[in-house]
Amino acid sequence: MKRLILMRHAKTEPWAEGIDDFSRALTERGKEDAKRMAEELVATGWSPERILVSTARRARETCSEVAKIVEGEKVRPMENLYLTGVRGLTEAICHNDGAGTLMVIGHNPGLHDFAMEILREAGSQDHQESVRLIEKFPTSCCALFESEQDGAFLPVHFKLTQILRAKDLREADAPL
Repeated sequence: MKRLILMRHAKTEPWAEGIDDFSRALTERGKEDAKRMAEELVATGWSPERILVSTARRARETCSEVAKIVEGEKVRPMENLYLTGVRGLTEAICHNDGAGTLMVIGHNPGLHDFAMEILREAGSQDHQESVRLIEKFPTSCCALFESEQDGAFLPVHFKLTQILRAKDLREADAPL
């Protein structure tokens, strides 16, 4: 069985004059959300063995927070993940046969478009999760996909199993 985790980078500082998009940093909430998401992935048995990450600062910082929680992962920074689309993401994942669970940390709209393409091609195990994915793909969101195939990471093999959102995890942790 293969697993694919698509994670949008965590919350970043807003765009400002003089700061290029590639160099925007995470906010404190973004760092906390990325850590919380990594803890949830580990707790539910979804620890990635390999992480492909955009070289944009906010994606690298998200990956750094995830790596503090997830042990033993191999991180591979990829310049072409910054602002790539469905085709670029498909090419990035298909060369990772050795990993059982692969994580991609990237950006919208490409990441959301890619998740939607997988959903269109292979479907979902849960209609409600499909609706959540269609609605939006916010910062620190993870789309979890599983495949019964053991071969290459091909989008057509994966079914959506769950959407994890940082906001939902924050609300679950909040005191009543």
